Amino acid sequence: MNQKDGNSAFQERLKRIGQGGGEARLQKQHALGKMSARERINQLLDRDSFVEHQRFAVGANGLPGDGVITGFGKINQMDVCLYAQDFTVFGGTLGMAHAKKICAIMDLAVEMNTPIIGLIDSGGARIQEGIDALNGYGELFKRNARYSGLIPQLSIILGPCAGGAAYSPALTDAIFMVEEISQLFITGPKVLQAISGEEVSVEELGGYRVHAHKSGVAHFVAQTETEAFQQVAQFLSYLPMNLQKKLSLQENPKEISTCLPLDDRSVYNVKDVIDCIADQQSFFEMGKSFARNLVTGFIRLNGKSVGVIANNPIHLAGCIDIDASDKCARFVRFCDCFNIPLLVLEDVSGFIPGSEQENRGLLRHGAKIIYAFVEATVPKVTVILRKAYGGAFVAMNSKAIGADFVFAWPSAKIAVMGSSGASSVLQNKESGSTKDDQAQSSPLLSAEKGLIDDVILPEETRKILISTYLLIDKKRKALGTFRKHGNMPL
Repeated sequence: MNQKDGNSAFQERLKRIGQGGGEARLQKQHALGKMSARERINQLLDRDSFVEHQRFAVGANGLPGDGVITGFGKINQMDVCLYAQDFTVFGGTLGMAHAKKICAIMDLAVEMNTPIIGLIDSGGARIQEGIDALNGYGELFKRNARYSGLIPQLSIILGPCAGGAAYSPALTDAIFMVEEISQLFITGPKVLQAISGEEVSVEELGGYRVHAHKSGVAHFVAQTETEAFQQVAQFLSYLPMNLQKKLSLQENPKEISTCLPLDDRSVYNVKDVIDCIADQQSFFEMGKSFARNLVTGFIRLNGKSVGVIANNPIHLAGCIDIDASDKCARFVRFCDCFNIPLLVLEDVSGFIPGSEQENRGLLRHGAKIIYAFVEATVPKVTVILRKAYGGAFVAMNSKAIGADFVFAWPSAKIAVMGSSGASSVLQNKESGSTKDDQAQSSPLLSAEKGLIDDVILPEETRKILISTYLLIDKKRKALGTFRKHGNMPL
């Protein structure tokens, strides 16, 4: 073969690789309102930054790429590795070569210390390859678990993902879904009907509403694929490893005193308080539709990324239930993994009482919050806004379990329980709070005992937090007795 023929064959091979499953299947993908795998990569990454990895790999089916495109590139100049499953090739199902390509790019991401992003659009294990496909998922799951905490792992769900295609995202740090396009389920509707007779649509079984509102599996929901890619870029911008982009420092003109009602029994939205403390327009919420009584997300404080956990009185009076416990603990551990300082804005009257929550294991789930905060070694600061009662006061990053600093506003109340509950327990016939009750709950008493560090005015909060984080950013991880790991109450 002469050089001209060789070049022609090479170009033909490249063309075939670029076509995926062919023009007809590509048109079907577009008809479903979905981009192709390569179009998605081009949308997600900076222009002309993608470099493909193992693009000439061939699977048992003989098709180039075996239904997945892997490689690396940049998002806002930040290095990332990624894989994009191609639904036009065997429905994006995972075979042996497909799995090897994903595992190879995950290994590269760890070696290069970059995030790994999965653009997932897959029908699960490829039945035609049998146990080889199942073994491929095992190799993928092993890396999801072993690399957890070493590099950020992000999953963008872009189709009906079943079985192993759903389990791998569940092991990653953040899951992004798109309305009407994304579904996640262990067992698909057709198999479910054949086994149990239950008839359910893909949206009812594993659509974005299920996972954003009920299960808590999805952390972000977008209306379009393009919006999901923008969310990914915004998420990555809060990671400390994103050092290439210089952040502009912005003051916040909002008056924090306008965020809280004068009556301490009235509800308010704690997101307004967060917006007043953070750099202007920097709050990026995570899991906004799940366990809304607890808010989690990222802010910038004088340009520095901070993870925020806040009780939200507008939902369930800000009390902590099972879902809020899981949401809180998972977020604390993510921030600790990637050295993002933590800020707790506390207004909590306790864990939600009642037999339903107790029977479902509120103790076990609530214990996760304590375990996560105690174990976290990043800078940890708490500001008590109004109420801090009982075990919830202790659990929400108190001095006793390792907070670096705890501040309280003058109107805050810190006690074993609220005055009405205390009166009931003590069989006090008087209604309402006595002067003694009020004195016992004053933050000044806690400050005198050293249980909190200072009582500060609301309008001083932002300035004091900026100074505090500048100091404790230098803190070193405490050295303790070596252990393999603790036994977190899962």
